[in-house]
Amino acid sequence: MNTTAYTVSVWVLPLVIAITFHEAAHGFVAHHFGDNTAWDQGRVSFNPLRHIDPFGTLVLPAILLFSHSPFLFGYAKPVPVNFRALHNPRIDMVWVALAGPATNIVLALLAALAFHVVDYVPVNTAQWIADNLKNALVINVVLAVFNMLPIPPLDGGRVAVGLLPNVLAVPLSKLEPFGMLILIGFLIILPMAGAQFGLNLDVISAILRASTDYVIRLILLLSGNL
Repeated sequence: MNTTAYTVSVWVLPLVIAITFHEAAHGFVAHHFGDNTAWDQGRVSFNPLRHIDPFGTLVLPAILLFSHSPFLFGYAKPVPVNFRALHNPRIDMVWVALAGPATNIVLALLAALAFHVVDYVPVNTAQWIADNLKNALVINVVLAVFNMLPIPPLDGGRVAVGLLPNVLAVPLSKLEPFGMLILIGFLIILPMAGAQFGLNLDVISAILRASTDYVIRLILLLSGNL
């Protein structure tokens, strides 16, 4: 297997699983708390074809991977949630939002635990399985940490809106239509502008890297790999 095909084979599967389970978890918890929107549209499913966004799930991660980007990012089609249909919209919204990142942390822990069985699989497949598990650990933690940034429409933003007092929650919720632009500004435009003046303004990426490293080390410790 050539290098490119091997690289794709050990990144695509863990990425698709991570994104699929993340979105399905949102839909399942929303259904549990009274909103059947995702359920009725067939989005409470572990079938990746129901969640894959051609650009966000496949093309964008591939571009980042082969351009040797310092971070790998992807996304699926968001699961539709009608928060007004939830039994207790404000609090239930928090549980729906937390479901995705929490599922990614569980998947990361399972991947770390599975490292212990690599020594018992055939030698010719051991490295491929180990690389898949390593990437599954990293991808799931990155997805969980990134999505918990307190900026709507990310999960962390919706958690913050659900938990903060109205005086803070209302203005924060109004940022949702501009959330992705804000993220692009902090993650890409601000660091590029700072570099022109010799300043390191890549603050959000630094926080994400530090948080991701901490969570990965904690999972490795809990799973007996450290």
